[in-house]
Amino acid sequence: MESAKLLERTPQSKAWYERALHSMPLGVGSSFQMGDPYPIYLSHGQGSRVWDVDGNEYVDTHGGFGCMVYGHAHPKIVEAISRAASRGTHFAAPTPETVELAEVICDRYSMDQIRFCNSGTEATMTAVRIARAHTGRDHIVKAEGSYHGHHDTVMFSVVPGADMLGGRDQPASTPMSLGTPKWLADYTHVVPFNDLVVLERLLDERGGEIACMILEPVMMNIGIAEPLPGYLQGLKDLLAKHGVVLIFDEVKTGTSLAPGGAADRYGVRPDLTCLAKATFGGTPGAAFGGRADIMGSIERGAAQQGTFNGNPLVAAAALAALTEVLTPDAYAYLAQLGTRLATGCQAAIDAHGIVAHTVDLGAKGCVSYRATPLTNYRDFLDTNLDLYAASYPWMVNRGIFMTPGDEEQWTISVQHTDADIDRYIDAFGDLCAALAG
Repeated sequence: MESAKLLERTPQSKAWYERALHSMPLGVGSSFQMGDPYPIYLSHGQGSRVWDVDGNEYVDTHGGFGCMVYGHAHPKIVEAISRAASRGTHFAAPTPETVELAEVICDRYSMDQIRFCNSGTEATMTAVRIARAHTGRDHIVKAEGSYHGHHDTVMFSVVPGADMLGGRDQPASTPMSLGTPKWLADYTHVVPFNDLVVLERLLDERGGEIACMILEPVMMNIGIAEPLPGYLQGLKDLLAKHGVVLIFDEVKTGTSLAPGGAADRYGVRPDLTCLAKATFGGTPGAAFGGRADIMGSIERGAAQQGTFNGNPLVAAAALAALTEVLTPDAYAYLAQLGTRLATGCQAAIDAHGIVAHTVDLGAKGCVSYRATPLTNYRDFLDTNLDLYAASYPWMVNRGIFMTPGDEEQWTISVQHTDADIDRYIDAFGDLCAALAG
């Protein structure tokens, strides 16, 4: 019934989808944008709201897959982009703004040096290359069920089904995509998140071959799984013992969880960090950086290029976002709103006996349809996908724009209000009542 209602409300999205199928596979610019039976096509956004092509207005908790913690068309970012555009949008040459942004990011995230690129995929791809160049080793390690972009090396064990996991003590390296070279599976090793025993065994056996481990310090490809106490520090110590570079993929967490990202929040500093999404003011920017001795591999012959790297338009947006919008007061406000949202949703869950729990990480949070918190990917396989499938059309029909996948999270912005949060809680409370019958 709710799905039928959603289709009735979005005929223009259907029309755009049918048109887009002629020029784009699946009718979208990225496969993550797919919907069932079609995605909602948006026309514009302002503040905490977005509007679809049918004129429906929504409170936006999608946030451009976590990018828009400053909300849509924030005046300071609009001003910065407009000013930069009036002076020239691209040069493929160094600019003062690029240097200023590099200094701000190095200071904010306690890095020695950084390099710019254009997406999270580019950041993780090049960080892995730099780690390989620094160590002279070819193998890498990643956590089971984590997504680090769509380059071949990390396209293993991203969303494997239960029949493709391998043993708990030796997870399988299962490719996510057709076209991934089969031989790469021998070079990408998979370990469970929040498990140091399996990692230590792998390092004892193969540590001399392993260049790096890439990790989301808070796993966000399965809803949200936080690191257990001591896990991140223990992992860092184990890797250092074997000369393995620790890379934090902070594409999702880097600017949303704390001013200095998850490394700041949990007090563990990696060797290299990858940033994108919310760090760059809603523009297609990214960066990676860390220890000067590792970054020095670029000066010694490790390739890192890009025509649009450090683009002045992106640099202007990111500078405004980091220095004028995402201030300490902004993080305090996001924490207050996030707690209000998670607490309200948990109260509804408890009142109606729904098998679910909430996670509150400030601007980021989620409802996970499982009784207890997730610790790893295999826990995620126990979540109730039917409840999520029911929640998506229900919430969208009541004016809450959400991410289209059960593995995603909400993102709130500095332009959201208590009234926006209450609208979400009210709609979710009604959903819980309906599910309880």
